[in-house]
Amino acid sequence: MATRTTSSPRTLVAIVVGITVMVALMLLAFAAPALTSGPKDLPLAVSGPEQATSKVTAALDKQASGTFDVTTYATEQEGAEAITDREAIGGITVGAKGVTVQTATGAGTAYTQVLKGVGAGLEESGQKVTYVELAPTTTDDPQAVGVSTLGLPLVFGGMATAALLVLVYKGSTLMRFVGATAIALLAGFVATAILQLGFGALDGDYWLTSLSISAGILAISATVLGLGTLVGAPGIGIGAVTMLFVANPLSGMANGPQWLPGVWGEVGQLLPVGAAGSLVRSVAFFDGGGAMSHFVVLAVWIVLGVALAGLGVARQGRGTHVATAEREEALASA
Repeated sequence: MATRTTSSPRTLVAIVVGITVMVALMLLAFAAPALTSGPKDLPLAVSGPEQATSKVTAALDKQASGTFDVTTYATEQEGAEAITDREAIGGITVGAKGVTVQTATGAGTAYTQVLKGVGAGLEESGQKVTYVELAPTTTDDPQAVGVSTLGLPLVFGGMATAALLVLVYKGSTLMRFVGATAIALLAGFVATAILQLGFGALDGDYWLTSLSISAGILAISATVLGLGTLVGAPGIGIGAVTMLFVANPLSGMANGPQWLPGVWGEVGQLLPVGAAGSLVRSVAFFDGGGAMSHFVVLAVWIVLGVALAGLGVARQGRGTHVATAEREEALASA
């Protein structure tokens, strides 16, 4: 019976259709965000006297309609704080000495290029424009390529950890989580050493950056480990698909979440890969500005993974209890 089922035309058709659908979904998952991303509704801080900020806002609407979502501030300092707190991708401030364009390349180099284009347009209109960088990248990695490459290592590190601990290691669930934590810590410190000490791609506190990467790996591994404990190998598959084909393309690793279309950037920040990437940027380039919300997201995923594992252990315990009762009942009746 098994041979007829696995060699039947219906099985072959299911395999052909299934793989085709999977390829299409993978293409959509990675291509759609990349092809539809761009400068739209970028949060921008405009500061200065009300009359001046009104003129700047009107000029932006005319020059770059739909590009920015402007929030006005009374002073240059307030605008700068919004940028360093990760509430805006940059800013424009108007003062007695002219216009100052505030950039934060650590948030994403694409935003700096857009703002410099706006500054060039203001200069052409006769304005005196100066530029201030509030969150610089490193001289060895001015494009922040190092941060953008973290996505797949985070996903692989987390998924491989969970898969090996569930399928290979036969210890207790508690020891599996101890192992996952140890792997995440070691991998985080090694990854930061490579990027910061080896390539000079990061410029923040080494220990905090390392812990940020570790938190991202642990959030992924804990979630997949919890799913694997609850439903076995299918749970690992579900976790892998979620992290690789949903969380990774929506992470905004390359240019930050604001570059993604619609609400997808916000959705990505609620998933482990996006939260980890933004946490690393906050610690490495913004002295921790805006880091807390990303840390909370990762903590929630870690707790969720532990909770799923707890349910899995309880389910296994109930199954063992039922099987034992059935055996005892069978022996008694015999």
